[in-house]
Amino acid sequence: MTSSDSPVTDEQDPWSATTQDLLEALMTYRDTDREAVVATIIDVEGSAYRRPGAKMIIEPGSDSLGGITAGCLEDPVINLAADVLETGTPTVETFDLMDDDEWGLGLGCNGIIDILLEPLDDSWDPALAELDSQRPVAMVTATEATDERVSVGDRIVVDDDGSVQRRDGRLSLPDDVVANVQGVVADLKSEAGSISVSTETDDGTVTTFVDWLTPAPDLLLFGTQNDVQPVSRMARNMGFRVIIASARGARASSDQFPHAHEVRKTRPMDIEEVLDDPQRTYAVLMSHNLLEDRLALVSLLDTEVPYIGLMGPRERFDEIREAVAADEGRELTESELERIATPVGLDVGGGEPIHIALSIVGEVLAVHNDREGGRLKEREGPIHRRVDTQA
Repeated sequence: MTSSDSPVTDEQDPWSATTQDLLEALMTYRDTDREAVVATIIDVEGSAYRRPGAKMIIEPGSDSLGGITAGCLEDPVINLAADVLETGTPTVETFDLMDDDEWGLGLGCNGIIDILLEPLDDSWDPALAELDSQRPVAMVTATEATDERVSVGDRIVVDDDGSVQRRDGRLSLPDDVVANVQGVVADLKSEAGSISVSTETDDGTVTTFVDWLTPAPDLLLFGTQNDVQPVSRMARNMGFRVIIASARGARASSDQFPHAHEVRKTRPMDIEEVLDDPQRTYAVLMSHNLLEDRLALVSLLDTEVPYIGLMGPRERFDEIREAVAADEGRELTESELERIATPVGLDVGGGEPIHIALSIVGEVLAVHNDREGGRLKEREGPIHRRVDTQA
């Protein structure tokens, strides 16, 4: 593969790839029938740089994409991937980063990591098709089994509505195993999490990795001024699907905003029409036009958009709020005010355009992850979210 043929672009740092980048690359590999290996963290005991569900795409002899550790395991994982690609057989490898006699690196990660390495084959196609249609999906993959009916890599795919898809490319999972994991899949849906599940059968034990894959959240930017550019660039780098909504037809061009996934024309009062899925869309109003921002704000408040950032000082929002009350006879409710972030962004102290972009995208990311955006040294408990289920 030449560099121009690779899903990894010249401008992209392969290790910094987001989940959205990885999913897009997986689709490209499948569409072009290129061979690759996918490495996925399936379990972590103790601490580690990444959590279960983190992925890396490996094409031996070429570029890799994504990072599953801070860099300490990439070489041995790439070496293992070459064997997996040659044999076509999925495998699970355990790396004990607490055993310094084995690694001799003084890593201090204090964790044991299990990694599934598998060929990128047609068992991925149902999941990628769902994601391409902006629908979440769960991949359920056998990672260990004493039940002779099951081999590592056997898989089913569970759609957003709970229906099960099976493929001929790999063996499916037995019905008794599927029945046990379906409840776990339903529980994990709200968390969009990944977890290992053990099932006791009449013939042994089967451990499966339930991996919820979700489309990237949308960040809707309303406006076409220059300050949209750094926000759209940073948001894309953070893994958002960036949509720019423009009330200015002349500037509603993808050429004007190269970092946006889409640029759509709209009237401010009709901005809800550009939303693909309001519940997973975050909006920032930055038209710098008081009337247009007000009309867009009212339109968005009538949707299920969970977050609406509004550029400008508090006094500007007071003007908008008073105009909404005077012209439309509408007093904003407490729940509506909770959804509005103004002044928009986190308090990072910088005033340059890129600092403002960091502030805005940082707040949106924190809201998306149900965090406050404070300093980690002041946070009690683990840094990364732990997924748990009662099923």
